[in-house]
Amino acid sequence: MPRSNKPIVWGPFAAGGTLTAFLTPALILITLLAALGHAPDLLAFERLHALAGHWIGKLALVGVVFLSLWSAAHRLRITCYDLGVRADTLVATAVYAIALAGTGATMFYLARI
Repeated sequence: MPRSNKPIVWGPFAAGGTLTAFLTPALILITLLAALGHAPDLLAFERLHALAGHWIGKLALVGVVFLSLWSAAHRLRITCYDLGVRADTLVATAVYAIALAGTGATMFYLARI
């Protein structure tokens, strides 16, 4: 039986989907509370800036962004295939390149903090 590369794609996809499913509702709630002026002191700008400035915080943020973008890219790839776009190599290259570019942009901007 030939070896498959599918675990390399499916692993980050599953991790990103799970992470996004748990974090997105919490981020929406926190953003809503902050917009209404009810954000706790833990979410003050200075504290979040300190989190993003520390190497562990940067690593965590890059991980969250990478996994979320990879999950979205894989979903888009499968959706294109289901809609009849059979140029799978082109679609896969495009969506994964965009996910990697988004991760690279995140790393660039976090390095400036």
